[in-house]
Amino acid sequence: MLQCKSAVCMKTCRADLESCWVCFATDEDDRAAEWVRPCRCRGSTKWVHQTCLQRWVDEKQKGNGTAVVACPQCNAEYLIMFPKHGPVVYILDLADRMIYKACPFAAAGIMVGSIYWTAVTYGAVTVMQVLGHKEGLDMMERADPLFLLIGLPTIPIILILGKMIRWEDYVLKLWRKYSSKLYILNYIFPGVCGPVPRIPAETSPLADHVSATRILCGALVFPTIATVVGKLMFSRVNSNLQRTILGGIAFVAIKGAFKVYFKQQQYLRQAHRRILNAPNEQDHPSLPQAAGNQLGEAQ
Repeated sequence: MLQCKSAVCMKTCRADLESCWVCFATDEDDRAAEWVRPCRCRGSTKWVHQTCLQRWVDEKQKGNGTAVVACPQCNAEYLIMFPKHGPVVYILDLADRMIYKACPFAAAGIMVGSIYWTAVTYGAVTVMQVLGHKEGLDMMERADPLFLLIGLPTIPIILILGKMIRWEDYVLKLWRKYSSKLYILNYIFPGVCGPVPRIPAETSPLADHVSATRILCGALVFPTIATVVGKLMFSRVNSNLQRTILGGIAFVAIKGAFKVYFKQQQYLRQAHRRILNAPNEQDHPSLPQAAGNQLGEAQ
């Protein structure tokens, strides 16, 4: 008797607000459909079809079955109940979640390990290249393994940090400050050390950017370049280490000198820059027409 009364009451409540807020169908359209009241909403958004709400929840979760879904009107969280599963499924689900959470850390560890061993390999190759193949192997065989594991990967780091030092800018500042007082520089570089009509705006170090790939490639290729330059310019030196060091110093000095000269020329071009008067239309009658044609082409 009580069940009949509750069924009649529920039927009466749904009769007042019998529209599904998802598909807008009523209980008269499909009397076999299952209805649910998942939140605290009242009125026309009180009742919804179970199948319609399931489909709407699937769209919101986007494949993540554990995502929380709330009512779009009252923001009440839907109470979603899953059927109980056995111990095997529980263990598999727990293992899957643990693997999912551990994978980012494992990937980061693999990435760091790969970078570390790549740096170790590069350091070992650099040692054999600088000291010579036989001398480098003998030195690494006699060295402490812990020292090698710490020292070898620091070689590319030191090269990259050294490449980031912009010593040419400091030399250029000294050049501009004291070049006018040194007559020998005026004799060797006429027109470069003289006074300038104006001082151009200096670019900030951040604006004069150098790409990271250029720094990386230049730093890692430097030992090879130093070895080649040492063999070409200091072939009479017997020691591989001394020959490579001299080759590296010569390469850095020559490259830096060209870079300082190039930047100084750019500085002088900016200092001697002039802004010309606009040409008169009488002298150049075709200028406005040409400008109009260029504007039309741009549009």
